[in-house]
Amino acid sequence: MAHGADKYRSRRNRARVREIFWLEWDLIGVNECENAKDEYDRYVDRSYVMLMDEGRSAPEIADYLYYISSEHMGLGPSEPLRVLAAKIAERLMTIRPELEKESNDPF
Repeated sequence: MAHGADKYRSRRNRARVREIFWLEWDLIGVNECENAKDEYDRYVDRSYVMLMDEGRSAPEIADYLYYISSEHMGLGPSEPLRVLAAKIAERLMTIRPELEKESNDPF
């Protein structure tokens, strides 16, 4: 696969993951502010790499998301955060086949 085509695919796929984070993993309530659309991009990128490049499992991605929310963001350990992390990780797993099939057409 050509590097350029792969770049377009990666951008489209990351945009899909970004949307999931924005709508379903809005831990600090920023999705009401359009100017904060990039708030979770750092975590989107890492989660995408874990999902697509490293082939990590849902529990591994959930552990990462739980760490980010409870420790890095400072929200503290909680069962709701653990449940949400698992939900998002499973959601990512459900779209993985679609992301893998995604056309390389840059348009």
